[in-house]
Amino acid sequence: MKKSAIFAIIALAASTIAACSGNADEAADNKAAATAEKTETKSLPNIRYIDGDSVSAHYNLAKDFKEASLRAISKIDNARNAKGNEIQKFGASIEQKMRSNGYLSEESYNADMAKYNKMQQDAAVYIDNLQRTTEQELAQQQLQLNDSVENFIKQYNKTKGYDAILFKAAGVYFNPDLDITKEIIDGLNARYNKVATK
Repeated sequence: MKKSAIFAIIALAASTIAACSGNADEAADNKAAATAEKTETKSLPNIRYIDGDSVSAHYNLAKDFKEASLRAISKIDNARNAKGNEIQKFGASIEQKMRSNGYLSEESYNADMAKYNKMQQDAAVYIDNLQRTTEQELAQQQLQLNDSVENFIKQYNKTKGYDAILFKAAGVYFNPDLDITKEIIDGLNARYNKVATK
């Protein structure tokens, strides 16, 4: 009788251990399934990026603005050189008159020096105004360029549904497969050319 009781206890213990072990395996399986389900429901953000330098280099509007800014800077340089040459020439004529005793009175010398100083002041004011106007035009062009790119990307993303579109400069590394720069440039140029032909 004692042997059968011991066997019964051993059998009961074995079935309990097996049941507990089965429950532990089942619990582990349930936990793994729950983790997998969370991973499936929690998807990674759908992000793409563009290279801003490439957009600036290849978007026709950006290229047109770059050419306009180079022309404006050239205009300032030409004006500065022209005014400088004019002032220098007049200063040289004053010096020549002084050497050859061309001034008959101190008043005529003072009048030329006043004119020389006024030419310098007027040239400085003219160049400053030209620079200020150019800076305002360039700032306006930059705003227009930024608005154009931003508005296009918003329209583009309505069909693509990305969670975010970043500039490449915003990060250290992006997978090259996420690069949509060419699509953006092609779309921007297609839209810009349509506007230009109106």
